[in-house]
Amino acid sequence: MQVVILGSGSPIPAPDRAGPATLLRTSAGDLLFDAGRGVSMRAAAVLSGPTAFAAVFLTHLHSDHVTDLNDVITTRWAMSFTPNPLHVFGPTGTECFVAATESMLETDIGYRLTHHEDLTWRPGTVATDVTDGTVFERSEVRVTVAPTDHAPVHPTVGYRVDDDGGSVVIAGDTVPCAGLDRLCAGADVLVHTVIRRDQIEALAVPRLLDVLDYHSAVADAARTAERAGVAPTASPVRPQAICVRWGARPSSHVSATCTRSETPSGAPGSRPALPGGRSAHISGRLTWARARPGRRR
Repeated sequence: MQVVILGSGSPIPAPDRAGPATLLRTSAGDLLFDAGRGVSMRAAAVLSGPTAFAAVFLTHLHSDHVTDLNDVITTRWAMSFTPNPLHVFGPTGTECFVAATESMLETDIGYRLTHHEDLTWRPGTVATDVTDGTVFERSEVRVTVAPTDHAPVHPTVGYRVDDDGGSVVIAGDTVPCAGLDRLCAGADVLVHTVIRRDQIEALAVPRLLDVLDYHSAVADAARTAERAGVAPTASPVRPQAICVRWGARPSSHVSATCTRSETPSGAPGSRPALPGGRSAHISGRLTWARARPGRRR
């Protein structure tokens, strides 16, 4: 299983950072988590894209996490040569949001149906509201969901993906909470949105200060990883927590690989391990692969 950070930007547009999106490459195919600004372009950079996604999972419906879902839906539909419905999972409200998105696309859908004689079907996205428990099973892959805490945004969810003995948790935007702890228990990798409190507080802009009360700081994510026992704790093996952070100097070319016995290293834009060596945070694109003797993923 491999994790690729397609985008780690904030709601404020940046010329060198795409919006929130994480790609998991699994034995069941590519799974996309959130669909922020530029997701299709960043997926193309790693030879993936809407027609290749086995499913899309949304952590919540904040605009920066879903703004390019319409592009994913349109590209999946228009670039498929047989009906190929996209499956989208997300918190309560996702079914309505997807229906509204397709309604917004109605004019374009009409243009394409009129123009292309071989395109005789509509997008037909299959959306499912999820709250808790197993929501996706295919091959050796199981995706589990649990509620998180991004109040006043409600509901929000995080996901855990288990595949061939490995596990990755996608936290999304949340403060520490019981649901996230449950997903993280014994996992190999935690991908967690975090903020740099020091940088935001230094700006002293009220609207930016508002984000402090519903995001985890870097240390919060490190404590979540340690509390939940993300990966084995016996020395020299160190738990893995990859924290996608706001306010860091972005790099669109960071690439690092780590196994259960390593933290990411040697990557431009990376920072030292967090307290106790329990986690690392990296700016830009990051890949993680769980090494298994005799197996290639």
